[in-house]
Amino acid sequence: MRIAIGMDHWGFIWKEEIVSFLEQQGHDLVDKGAYQHDPHDDYPDFVVSVARAVASGEVSRGIVVCGSGVGASIAANKVPGVRSAMCHDSYSAHQGVEHDDMNVLAIGSRIVGIELAKELVEAFLSANYTAEARHQRRLDKVKAIETEGFKPA
Repeated sequence: MRIAIGMDHWGFIWKEEIVSFLEQQGHDLVDKGAYQHDPHDDYPDFVVSVARAVASGEVSRGIVVCGSGVGASIAANKVPGVRSAMCHDSYSAHQGVEHDDMNVLAIGSRIVGIELAKELVEAFLSANYTAEARHQRRLDKVKAIETEGFKPA
């Protein structure tokens, strides 16, 4: 699978290990930074590049890492077509794809350890959207928010 990754200075501490893990699984990576450890960098600079790559179809999915995962998820969700969630448990990482067609995984490097992060990445990448009627109905409503604004049923 073609995957974009983007990490600020808090994610950069994992970068080499995450890249190696993904390459060992045969994934094609698009690196959107950070390219060096800079404690003054800002997560939106890397996250938005990942989100745009996902939204444009350049990649199938994205993985973003900051200290908590919160800011990265918020920034990614500002790009139309992106459905990002911060996941710190494997159930959410796969269920978000299966039920909600999540396409960007956000992780907090200050919240989980590297081994759990690898489990989250694996759960996220191995999951597929089920397209069950109830899930599709909900996803269509979420997508409509981007174009029409929210209109309750």
